[in-house]
Amino acid sequence: MERVDVYFGLGSNMGDREDNLAAAVAMMADAFGALPQKASSIIETPSWGFEGPDFLNQCVMFRLPRKGSPAEHALSILAEVKRIEKALGRAEEPPIGPNQTREYHDRPIDIDILFYGNYTIDEPSLKIPHPLIPERDFVKIPLKEIGKQI
Repeated sequence: MERVDVYFGLGSNMGDREDNLAAAVAMMADAFGALPQKASSIIETPSWGFEGPDFLNQCVMFRLPRKGSPAEHALSILAEVKRIEKALGRAEEPPIGPNQTREYHDRPIDIDILFYGNYTIDEPSLKIPHPLIPERDFVKIPLKEIGKQI
């Protein structure tokens, strides 16, 4: 069975931020039936896109057996991380601002799928590679630490 390296970016700026990251990684491992193959150190960064408390950020990589097409599998992974975010207290929908764009806000956990192997996925609810990676040092720094070239 083909395996695929899936990279995630995690962030938390509410509550016990370090515990939130650890709980998210543990829940991901349980959901995926695999331990992360790589995990960066945790870094603290200012909030991005809004005024708020600083975030703790981390990147992790899971090597998962591919199930179905890349898009189908990535979307099923997205559903799992959304379930985990909700279980850890994240509001389901991000606020939409007056110009109909997403407004960033405080959150106990944020989990983004950054890469799904070398595949490009362009679905309405999921873009991979994550299109904002080049703008986000809080993602680029931990990705580089775990050996992912951008």
